[in-house]
Amino acid sequence: MTGYYDYVLGLIPVALIGVTASLTLVGLSLTSALPVGAVAAATVMAHAMFVRNPVADGAPERRPFDGDAGERSAGGGSSAGTAD
Repeated sequence: MTGYYDYVLGLIPVALIGVTASLTLVGLSLTSALPVGAVAAATVMAHAMFVRNPVADGAPERRPFDGDAGERSAGGGSSAGTAD
């Protein structure tokens, strides 16, 4: 069964080569068309990494910071050099 990331892996070279070849056939020089194709491929990769990021189903959720100091003193200072 093919998933989203299988399509992404196939679409990266298609975007790079396809956009570059299309722009070259239209009349743009290869030096100008190649960066445009690279941007198209980078857009596909960025979408896969940041928009539809791969997350495991059983991944633990991050707890928000609640400001609890833990075992530190309430004053927040260091206990070094203090006499009890």
